[in-house]
Amino acid sequence: MISTFAQHELKAFWRSKNTGKNLATRIVMAILILYLLLNVLVVAFYLDKIIDKAMPDEDIIPGFCGILLYYFLADLLMRLQLQELPTLRVQPYLTLPIKRNSVVGYLSFTALLSVFNLWPVLLFTPFTVKIIAHENGASVATVFILAILGLTVFNNYLALYIKRKSNLNGWVFLVAAGVLILIGIADFSWHLYSIRGISAYLFGHLIKQPVLVLLPMLLGAAMYYLNFLYLKENLYLEELGSRKASAYKSSTEIPLLGYFGHIGDLVANEIKLILRNKRPRSSLVVSLFFMFYGLIFYTNPQYQSSPGIKLLPAIFMTGIFIISYGQFMFSWQANHFDGILVSKVDFKDFLRGKYLLFTLISTLVFILTIPYVYFGWNILLAHFCMYLWNLGINTTIVLFFANRNYKRIDLSKGASFNWEGVGATQMLLGLPLMIGPYLIYWPLAAFGHRDIAFIAIGIVGLLFILTRSYWIKQLEKDFNEKRYTIAEGFRAK
Repeated sequence: MISTFAQHELKAFWRSKNTGKNLATRIVMAILILYLLLNVLVVAFYLDKIIDKAMPDEDIIPGFCGILLYYFLADLLMRLQLQELPTLRVQPYLTLPIKRNSVVGYLSFTALLSVFNLWPVLLFTPFTVKIIAHENGASVATVFILAILGLTVFNNYLALYIKRKSNLNGWVFLVAAGVLILIGIADFSWHLYSIRGISAYLFGHLIKQPVLVLLPMLLGAAMYYLNFLYLKENLYLEELGSRKASAYKSSTEIPLLGYFGHIGDLVANEIKLILRNKRPRSSLVVSLFFMFYGLIFYTNPQYQSSPGIKLLPAIFMTGIFIISYGQFMFSWQANHFDGILVSKVDFKDFLRGKYLLFTLISTLVFILTIPYVYFGWNILLAHFCMYLWNLGINTTIVLFFANRNYKRIDLSKGASFNWEGVGATQMLLGLPLMIGPYLIYWPLAAFGHRDIAFIAIGIVGLLFILTRSYWIKQLEKDFNEKRYTIAEGFRAK
């Protein structure tokens, strides 16, 4: 049956009306992936020298054992963001005398054909053959390769399980990403434990007790079986539909939005769109990751000597969601944009909903970044002033450029290596978003009034917030002039 399913998939690909476009995209992706794999191979053959240079006081094999868990944690985080779910149109097969185990088995098997599963094999196999086999024999090297393969399979199916669960409830994805981040923080910042020490202990014992290789292999097999059972239980269309409805309902019932009436309903629908679809959800995840952006700047003495550099983390941390999600503002609704044009929704309310969404998420991120006051009160001042700037000016700029973005986005596609909707508008958008605050900061800072420069930025942002109704009217007027051009662009597939 596997060969039959594969033939059906190939026929569906070649018979698609977008075959030419899809084929060109896959060729470009294949070239990029091949280039990345070649880079991985280069690193693999010099891995022993890299470890020796990075850890000169430690033997190479213990140093190698100590980095393995770091790799697999980073690998899992990368898979959650980039790895695509294997798909199969199951509807035609459910009414045929085909065992469900065959359908589920095909989906589970194709999940192994991911380029992410090649990386650890290419990266670590040369080291085990070159160093571990030479020092401890071929049997120990084989045990290491089997352990790496077991953890690779475990990561593969764990990431797919989390992503499938998150399709029913978007909070699952955020919780999983948050747990991985907390694991890293507990090691590097709180020093509750050492991942490197745990990794060195576990993999170091493989040399003395090779039977321990059964542990990662059993973990991989158990995760495969759990993923298999989940797919089999959810292969019935009526069950998938009922579960989605209940999960989506519970994931967007935010009591705070009830106070905003009809505008709150629009924001709730926008939150549903974000949590249900991979690419807009990635914008939310990126905004959470950027909360740690300040650790790069505020802990580095080189950056502390330049106060103006503090604008960069302040811009990104409090406004990255506005930038990453807002640059495709109307494109997210491309599939039902014609319905918006003919609906009873006043476009002013539509814009107010966008402003409210940006305000809620930016306010949450600003509150979560308040602990950076540990590095100085002027940092909190910079964050607050840029928070006002982002809500007042950058939000307005983003919505202004949204009226000039005519490229649709297909929400059914994944987020990884997806440039759909990207055009010249996004490139031009970055200039006013990044340069604008410095046009106020540099003249005042040149005379030594750095704190006053931050305050001036915040005052300008606050003025735009207080005059928001005026800007909404201007944006509505601008939209009415371009609404049909936007709709025509969104209809082009």
